[in-house]
Amino acid sequence: MSLANRAAQFAPFAALTGHAAAIAETARITDRMIELTDEEQQQLTRKISVACRKRLPVTITCFQPDPVKEGGRYLRISGVIRKINFTDRNLILSDGRMIPLRFVVAVMLSCKSD
Repeated sequence: MSLANRAAQFAPFAALTGHAAAIAETARITDRMIELTDEEQQQLTRKISVACRKRLPVTITCFQPDPVKEGGRYLRISGVIRKINFTDRNLILSDGRMIPLRFVVAVMLSCKSD
């Protein structure tokens, strides 16, 4: 028997293929989506309206649902709101990115420095 063939018989064997990946996926932590009160939702709507009307730069905190398990993660996206699409309920930024309004949890306005 060749040295390579002899070494192969002692190679590690993964009896449960994918088991390590399943454990890693289960251990991965996701965040829960924040539920805003009516008052917080109204404040958010006002900020979005002002930012859109005045073309102010904003930083939007939004929830991104996890495609695999319950929960998700929070993202911060910076830009200028170009349009609010009321039909599809999306914010459209000047660079073309769309953010579903239902996932927006906070908006920070920036002042223009001219």
